[in-house]
Amino acid sequence: MAHEGHDHHHHHHTPSVINNAFIIGIVLNGCYVIAEVIVGLWSNSVALLSDAGHNLGDVASLALSLFAFRLARVKPTDVYTYGYKKTTVLAALTNAVILLIAIGVLGYESITRLYKPEPVQGGIVAIMAGIGIVVNSISAFVFFRNKEHDLNTKGAYLHLLSDAVVSFVVVIAGVVIKYTHWYMLDAIVSMIVLLVILFSTWSLLRASLRLSLDAVPNGVHMDEIVQLIEGISGVESIHHTHIWAMSTTENALTTHVVLNEQLSFDDKMKLVHKIKHELAHHDIQHATIELESVERPCEDEDCE
Repeated sequence: MAHEGHDHHHHHHTPSVINNAFIIGIVLNGCYVIAEVIVGLWSNSVALLSDAGHNLGDVASLALSLFAFRLARVKPTDVYTYGYKKTTVLAALTNAVILLIAIGVLGYESITRLYKPEPVQGGIVAIMAGIGIVVNSISAFVFFRNKEHDLNTKGAYLHLLSDAVVSFVVVIAGVVIKYTHWYMLDAIVSMIVLLVILFSTWSLLRASLRLSLDAVPNGVHMDEIVQLIEGISGVESIHHTHIWAMSTTENALTTHVVLNEQLSFDDKMKLVHKIKHELAHHDIQHATIELESVERPCEDEDCE
């Protein structure tokens, strides 16, 4: 006897808020990228172009994530019975890969500039990077509220926040270049920017890859969930438990639960509801529970 729980959505308000945050982020950063590329070419700054490349990657990532969220809200079909929720995970993974590719391309240009420094208009670079601090700070702020509820939102927040920090470094570099004409600093700062991107991207890549492989989501611990269910009065034991991410905002669980044989049918149904309620408070929104009155050996290869 299996029971599917879909009645607990503790973060049901999140999608619309996240949707608006992505739109704001795309508009602000899209306009800034265009301006940054133009000024970067005019001032001959590889650091500014590296930052523009990073921001362009962020704009693409934000757009892809927004598209994934829209797909995630599409109703399930007979073929895609969970809808398209998993696209949010695929978007996060794709975003990480795109950024890693950008790091490689811009890294090559930066290394080339180390050996052959070119004149850079430091003052213009500093002014443009200063604008970047404001743009990225505002963009990061709109994602702050929901950064712990969704992987794509957290990734966007971390990227935009790191962009603000990077822009500050570029401001300093621009001022130094203006007064010292030490043009090699432009390439050095560019490489620092790329290292910052690599650091923030690696954690996103690892987390999104985990979810793509249906690993237990971060923040959810199998041992704690098992102890939680077994600690409920009337539950004798559980086995064949699986926990995975349906999307970057929703987690699912399936398990076989052995109940006390003295319980009536109504009491068992109340107990199932209680289990689902407790799971919802532990970030598991969808629970499928198969009831068993007598524990029997598990014959499935992946059964525990």
